Amino acid sequence: MKSIILIAAMSIGTILLRFLPFLIIRKETPPYIAYLGRVLPPAIIGMLVIYCLKDVNCTAAPFGLPELIASVCVVGLQVWRRNSLLSILAGTILYMFLTQMVF
Repeated sequence: MKSIILIAAMSIGTILLRFLPFLIIRKETPPYIAYLGRVLPPAIIGMLVIYCLKDVNCTAAPFGLPELIASVCVVGLQVWRRNSLLSILAGTILYMFLTQMVF
């Protein structure tokens, strides 16, 4: 019973925190929020790319080839299909295949 109450309280708290900005700001979106909505997603993706590639060793085998091939796949799919989920999923699967089976 305590677990159910705890889960319910955490769920209500999470839902309230997610919907609170929409309940408070019912007017038009402030310009700085719209600006952040435009610039933050690419900035976060850029930081993730840097974080993922920071430990690549280009001086020892396989010389970063799995990372390079998977990155080219992600960029190519993103340019072609404009579907982030497809790009990231395909790049991850390709990278895991290359590191486990090829290199």
